[in-house]
This record gives sequence, C-alpha cells and structure tokens, in this order.
Amino acid sequence: MSEKRIAAFFDFDNTFLARDSAVIGIKYLLKRGDISFWFIIGIIVRSIFFKLNLYSAERISRYALRFYKNRDISEYLRQSEIYYQEMLKPHISPTVREKLEEHRRKGHLLILITASLRYMLEPVVKDYGFDLLLCTDLEIGENGRPTGRPVEPICVGENKVYYARKAAEELNIDLENSFAYSDHHSDLPLLKLVGNPVVVNPNFFLRRIAAKNNWPVLEHF
Repeated sequence: MSEKRIAAFFDFDNTFLARDSAVIGIKYLLKRGDISFWFIIGIIVRSIFFKLNLYSAERISRYALRFYKNRDISEYLRQSEIYYQEMLKPHISPTVREKLEEHRRKGHLLILITASLRYMLEPVVKDYGFDLLLCTDLEIGENGRPTGRPVEPICVGENKVYYARKAAEELNIDLENSFAYSDHHSDLPLLKLVGNPVVVNPNFFLRRIAAKNNWPVLEHF
C-alpha cells in the first residue's frame, strides 16, 4: 500500500476568505435587482440568530438556497470568473493564503471544504491550485432548473466529516496527521476529526474552545 498523505482542509467563509461570501453575494444580487427585500430580511434575521448560536449553519444554508429555486442560473455560471476576480479575490485572507502555500511546499493535499456553492468556488480552486473541492451542489429538477434544495448531504457541520472521511478513503489521507482550518464552532466535528486543528479569526464560542484545547489561533490581517 502506498504511503498515506497529509491533507490541509480549508473552510471558505471567514477563513480562506476573510469575509462572509453570503454578505458579498447579497450586495451583488441587490445591486442587480435579483433579490427581494423580504428575502434579505429573512437572511439578516437568521444570521443574527446564527451568531447567537440559536440557529444552525445547516438551517441558514438551506434557507439561502431557496433563492435559486426555478431560476435560470446560466448567467451566474457565465459570470462566475468575473464575480470571483472582482468581488471575492480582494478579500482572500493573506494569513491563510500563506498557510496554504506552506502546506503546498510540504507536499500536502490542499482541500477546500465549505457549504458555499460549486459555481462560485471553482475559480477559487483553479486560481489557488487546490487539489480537491468539497462543497454544496444545487439539486436540479426535471425542468433543468434548481429546486432550491441541495444535493444531499449538504456540505456543512457534521456532514463535512462525511465528505472528509470519503476523501480520506479515496485519496489515502492520514487524518491523524492532517490539518483543518475554520472560523466557526459549527465546524467542530471537522476540527476534531484531524490531528492538527487550527482556528481562524474565531467567533466567541470557538475561541473559548480553542483556548481550552490549546489549538493554534490565526487572525486575519
């Protein structure tokens, strides 16, 4: 059997990206006139409860996906590279990017693992040379348009462990010696799965857990 490989798993929002891509996306869609006022209010209210640990990451992700129900997303797909270059790339975290390059020099597998959508992330993966993308995919209905639901299981929370374990089996990854980077306590299952968890600009709950476990903490700069 070939020697096991070490991987570095990177969350995207508020980790590899120093901001929340949903906030950036909502501003973009609002400018285009593609999103309703009431849908934005729904996101804002749920985000507040999410930050207070009263609403799960999975529930808010599922709510956000309703935006795509029965939409023709071909234009979003065509514009994904431009959207990345103009809206996302300026907010890539220099701190976490340096860590990515450290892992690359060591020959580690670079894996982006996130609840965000594939079409938005493929330009990121291409630009920064990730080896694998584990993310949320839109379920497509018989009419060829999104149903507003994800392909199950949605890549968030405990389900990230499912995807990480599947990747480990397929790519012969040594999870005990691998790394994971995240900003939010909803990713605790993933952080606990690897031998080297690293928290990035963590929220209150994760910062407290990191201190208790002596996990390294990175801050965006």
